Formats: sequence, structure tokens, C-alpha cells
Amino acid sequence: MSRRKVREPKEETTTLGPAVRDGEHVFGVAHIFASFNDTFIHVTDLSGRETMVRITGGMNVKADRDESSPYAAMLAAQDVSQRCKFLLSHPSNCGAIYCSML
Repeated sequence: MSRRKVREPKEETTTLGPAVRDGEHVFGVAHIFASFNDTFIHVTDLSGRETMVRITGGMNVKADRDESSPYAAMLAAQDVSQRCKFLLSHPSNCGAIYCSML
């Protein structure tokens, strides 16, 4: 009579954040909302509690009719990327930028 093979339960690891390769650093999460009237780009930390950068398309153009244009969304995305690069290169200034953004 042969013995039954007992399978050992495999240990599964679950992560709630984005998939990250070894050696990469995760800065935050970008939330993008595009409506007919405006485009909002909001970068938070991984938990979503602290705002790093918040930019809208209307903040970069002067005319109200241009808020919803693709050009305004492109300018907002460029502004967000510049501010995120600045935060990565100057981590000590993160608190000052966070306060000035609100």
C-alpha cells in the first residue's frame, strides 16, 4: 500500500502596489481625469493620502475656451513631469512644495 503524497501549501505573496523591478524606485501614483471641460492630473504617494503634485489644464492656459484642449492637457502633463523630477532630485524640499501646491 502506497502512502498518500501530502502537498505542502505554497506560500503566495501578494503586493498591493505597482509591479516594480529590482533597483527601481516608485515615487507615487498618477491619477488622470479627463472630462469635456478640463483635464486633472493628480500625483499622490503610494497610499494615496499625501498629494505631491496637482495640476489642471486650465492652470496653464489663459483663455477659458482652451482649458479642455489637448494642448492644455499636454502642458499639464509636462508641468507634472517637471515637478516630479524636481521632487526626486531634491527630497528635502518635498514638504515645502507640498505646502505651496495646496
